[in-house]
Parts: sequence; C-alpha cells; structure tokens
Amino acid sequence: MNVIKALAARGAALGQFVPILDWGRRYDQGAFSADLLAAVIVTIMLIPQSLAYALLAGLPAEMGLYASILPLFAYAVFGTSRALAVGPVAVVSLMTAAAIGNLDLPSQADYISAAVTLAFLSGLILLVMGVFRLGFLANFLSHPVIAGFITASGLLIATSQLKHVLGIEAHGHSLIELAGSLLAHLGQTNVITLLIGAGSVAFLFWVRRGLKPLLIKLGLGERLADSLAKAGPVAAVVVTTLVSWGFDLQAKGVAIVGDVPQGVPPLTMPSFDADLWSSLFGSALLISIIGFVESISVAQTLAAKKRQRIVPDQELVGLGASNVAAAMSGGYPVTGGFARSVVNFDAGAETPAAGMFTAIGILLAAMFLTPLLYFLPKATLAATIIVAVLGLVDFHILKATWRYHRADFTAVLTTILLTLGFGVEIGVSAGVVLSIVLYLYKTSRPHIAEVGLVPGTQHFRNIDRHHVLTHPELVTLRLDENLYFANARYIEDYLLARTARGGLKHVVLMCSAVNEIDLSALETIEELDRQLADSGITLSLSEVKGPVMDRLKRTDFMDHLSGDVYLTQYAAMRALGPVD
Repeated sequence: MNVIKALAARGAALGQFVPILDWGRRYDQGAFSADLLAAVIVTIMLIPQSLAYALLAGLPAEMGLYASILPLFAYAVFGTSRALAVGPVAVVSLMTAAAIGNLDLPSQADYISAAVTLAFLSGLILLVMGVFRLGFLANFLSHPVIAGFITASGLLIATSQLKHVLGIEAHGHSLIELAGSLLAHLGQTNVITLLIGAGSVAFLFWVRRGLKPLLIKLGLGERLADSLAKAGPVAAVVVTTLVSWGFDLQAKGVAIVGDVPQGVPPLTMPSFDADLWSSLFGSALLISIIGFVESISVAQTLAAKKRQRIVPDQELVGLGASNVAAAMSGGYPVTGGFARSVVNFDAGAETPAAGMFTAIGILLAAMFLTPLLYFLPKATLAATIIVAVLGLVDFHILKATWRYHRADFTAVLTTILLTLGFGVEIGVSAGVVLSIVLYLYKTSRPHIAEVGLVPGTQHFRNIDRHHVLTHPELVTLRLDENLYFANARYIEDYLLARTARGGLKHVVLMCSAVNEIDLSALETIEELDRQLADSGITLSLSEVKGPVMDRLKRTDFMDHLSGDVYLTQYAAMRALGPVD
C-alpha cells in the first residue's frame, strides 16, 4: 500500500512538469468526442491560415503547415491550457519576416534555415525562462504597450498584404516604406487579381458577421451555424482555386501558390553558425516574450471561464518545446493564437488532446491535399490575413489611456508610431524600454500622504481629503510605494522640506504600503534620522510588514533609530502626540 501511495505521489509530482500525465489519466469517451469535434473545426480554419501566415513570413507555404503539426503535439505534452491552440500567428510571422529580412541572405535555402534556427533559438529561450521561472520578465511589457504594438502590427500586416491583393510588387518593413512602394507600383495593378482579392476580403468580412445569422434563419442550429461560419476561409479558398484553375488565371498574370510539397514534415536541424545565432538572438528574445505574453493572455482568459488553472512558468516550457519541435520539423516560430484558441474553446475542446487531433488533421492535409492548392491565388491568402489582423486593430486604447493616465497614453502612442515608422523590432524594443522608464519614473516620485486620525476610530486618512485629528508636534507620513534606490532621494527631500516648517518633535513613517526597502533606501533613512536627530526630531516607523521587519533586524538600524517602531499608527500617535 505504501508503495502504491509513493508511486501515486511521484506520478502527481511528475504531472506538474508533464501535464499530459495529469489530464491523460482522466481522459474518457466524452472528452474524446468533444476534442475530436473541436479539432475538425480548428483544422478547417487552420489550413488556409497556416499557408497565409507562412507567406506573410516570407517562407514557402508548406512551412505554415509544418509549423502546425509537431508543435501541437509538444504543447499537448507540456502545456497547461486545455484550449490554447499553438501554431503560426500573424504578429510572430511578421516579426520573423523582419528578423530574417534584415540578414540579407543570398538564397531561399538560407532564408528557410534562418527561420528554422530562429524557432530553435526562441524555443531554447522559452525553455530556459521556464526552467528558471522567469515568466515575470514578460511583465516588463505593459498591457497598453502590448495593445499599441499589436494595433500597429495589424496595420503593418494588412498593408503588407495589399501587394498580393493588387497583384503588384512592394517592399518595406515600415508603413512609410510599404505605402511608398505600393504607390510607386499602383499603375501595374492586375485587375483580375484585385477582383479576387477584394472579393475575398468582402466575403470574409460578411462571413464573420452575416453568415451565422443567415444560417440560423434558414433553420440550422446555432452551434452548427457557428461552425460553418468559422469555415468561411475554406469556402473562399475552394471557390477561388476552382475559378483560378477553370479560367487559367495564372496565364492572365494572377499569382498562385504553385507547387506545395506533398508528404510529412521533413526532419530538419537548425544552423549552429555562431554569427547567425548572434544576429538572430535579439529577435528570438523579442519573439519569445511577445509570443508568451500573447499566449498566456489568451490561455488565462479561456481558463477563467471554466475555472481551470494556468501555470505561467510551465507554459514557458510548453511553448519552448513547441518551438523546438517546429525547428525539428521544418517550421518557424509559433505561439498560442487568439482566434484559433477561441474557436477551439467555443467548439468544446476539453483537453490538449484536441491540439493533437488538429495536428493529425493538418498532417493529413499535408500528405494528401497539397496538390489541390496549386492554383490557389495568393490574393485569397492575403485576404485571409487582412481580415484576421484587422480584428486586432484597436484604437480605442488611445482614447482609454488618454482619459485614464497620460503616461500610458504616451507609451501606447510612441509604440504605435515607432512600429509603423521603423518596423516591429524597433517598435516593440522601444515599448519595452518605455515601459521600464515609465515605471521607474512613476515609482521614483511616489505618492506621500500626510495622515491624521479619523475621529472616533483608529483609522488614519489623508489630511487633504478628510476631516482628521492631528498633533502640532507630530507629523505622520504614509509612504505609498516600495522604497528603493530610484525614489530614496525624492523621499529624503520631501521629508526634509516638510520638517523644515518648525514646531515638530516627532516624525512617523507609516509603512503599511511598503513591501520592500532596499539598501540604498535604508541608508537614506539612516542619514535622514541623523539629520532629524540633530534638529531635535525623532524618527519612528509604524505598521512595518513582517518581511520588511525581518530584513531590518539583520542590520544595526534598530540600535541607532532615534525613535521606535510601532505595531500600529494609532499606537504611535497615542505614544508620541496623544489626541483626545
């Protein structure tokens, strides 16, 4: 019996690191049916998306399919989300194109090798972050900055696809470059390509909003109508491919996908060239962080709806394993996609096994359906991308941040403008730096409130906001921020200016909101205590939290403090400046 318990405990512990061992033990017929249905719906949606996103990344279309097979198996083994669907996504595809495009590689083979290496590097970074529990690093990207970056990226992606809709050549990594190139070649527009591209865009927008209500009016059930509406891109692919084949549109200048290799994904290896790794590392780091932030946001949102738990550090391992798997099977960087994950969730996926079934569906498509894609117009895939990414564009964030906090508005606007003006890598790098700078700026000038006793209670509130009791010889200042090197000087200057008014005998720092005092701040407080003592003023602390107090006790601070440390602010006032 003890042996069985020990094995069960060991299995539960291992399940924390290999989640399939946890949910797999409870897998049943009901979950299988739900996962299989969800996989069919997601597979239908994912085939055209995968092809389109590979072309967006500047890669052969089949690499999108390859990146949607083995990575889904890897995530199912190591990921913790029951609904997250991993694969190529628009933003990461654009970042991949920018990263590799900057290398000026001589051949398509080198370009493909660089994409595989980028996936491998990204996977290694995510795995290291997961093993060492570094998921908190993603917090350096604030939500407003992420929203601004995704909005700008959506505009960039949509603009970059206009060349396929118009049937012309256009190049550039920024909105200005793309717009200039498009205008320069606008006279070369292929009318037939434009009709296919514009028609596909219009159809896909209508499918998103109008097809489901129409099908319900025709008597279909809501769930079936929703599933058919999700298959809209497949209908566009089938119809335009048939039209392209039937009227031989390739001879009329319409660009088509052409040969897509048929068969299972190839076994590939990343390049281990040191110079290439050095060139790609910065991009791989940005792709890893952006991909993780996007993925964890989607996973946590969907998990909350079913009261499931997401483990961020284990998600890093799952995404890392997925990217390594992509590198080993001819793919490029992947992450959890918003649209396909929502479809997966709405279709009833119960476990990550739905991703495995989706991978099998994509594999079958790669083995048997790719010859049918020969005549598929690139304009149709471009339309698929445009409709998908325009849903990411949200200028409401500018209005919201302007009303709520001007510093956040500045961060969002700067990220949008830099991304549009200089490309995704500069935009997101500036967003990270700006997020950190704004955090340091805001915390370097913390809110400090002079507080007094609320009559008839033991509570203390800001003297500028409430009618409170004070004592002329005592001033109590509540510090509403952790004390660290960036704000130590500001706090010292504030306290010295406040105590310079005269008539004071005691100063109490109310530390109820302080979770950390670093060494620089401690040295500043010690120097402040000496200066106040020379002026005949004692310095005391109140409501110091346990962990902070533990650290203070490791020093001789308490031996030299001119005042005392009080458990509550009420006790400090009763002792130093009693008010009846």
